[in-house]
Amino acid sequence: MSRKAANIISAQIILKNDCVLGLATGSTPIGIYDTLTHWCEKGDLDFSEVKTVNLDEYVGLDGTHDQSYRYFMNKNLFDRVNINKENTNVPNGKAENAEEECERYHNVIESMGGIDLQLLGIGNNGHIGFNEPADVFEEKVHKVELTESTIQANSRLFDSIDDVPRYAYTMGIGEIMSAKRILIVASGKVKAPIVKELIEGPVRPEVPASILKFHNDVILIADEDALSLVK
Repeated sequence: MSRKAANIISAQIILKNDCVLGLATGSTPIGIYDTLTHWCEKGDLDFSEVKTVNLDEYVGLDGTHDQSYRYFMNKNLFDRVNINKENTNVPNGKAENAEEECERYHNVIESMGGIDLQLLGIGNNGHIGFNEPADVFEEKVHKVELTESTIQANSRLFDSIDDVPRYAYTMGIGEIMSAKRILIVASGKVKAPIVKELIEGPVRPEVPASILKFHNDVILIADEDALSLVK
């Protein structure tokens, strides 16, 4: 599954060597990043002109904190391939003014001319990035309060659940949807109900990922367990 997703990302880089990749964190993309690293080490892939924007970052965590998403990206991809770190972008979790940081990061995405390929995971509750179930689809980068289910899901990575940040910066639905192509990856039986909802359910902000039905170029890669409830 990771290899198939990595194939799509590598094809994008080969097609356009200065492409803009929207990247995700979490356990799902680790295998993808390992595969891309392997191909780069072999000389089959060149990241030297690639630009990246990450979906999200915890509010309050510095980029050196081992649970920050900047740290995750450096460890799992950026430090392992020939990318220019100045071309990699992650929200600043330690920004003093949340409103200004949201505007700054939105402008970063805009200044790149949009995202060529956006990689997504999907939360058990249907969140993409940290766009949690809500009454409306948030359009632009915003600060979000994480739901209890997301905090519980992420607590396995922290010493205790009390250490999990309660807020995050995340790209908005509008910015995700403006990507030219979207690649969404899901694995495991725990994701089966939400994958079924994504494919067969209606579009509604209570299931943020459902908006992807309105995008004209989405690829879903999932294993048999994640697809087990789909007709």
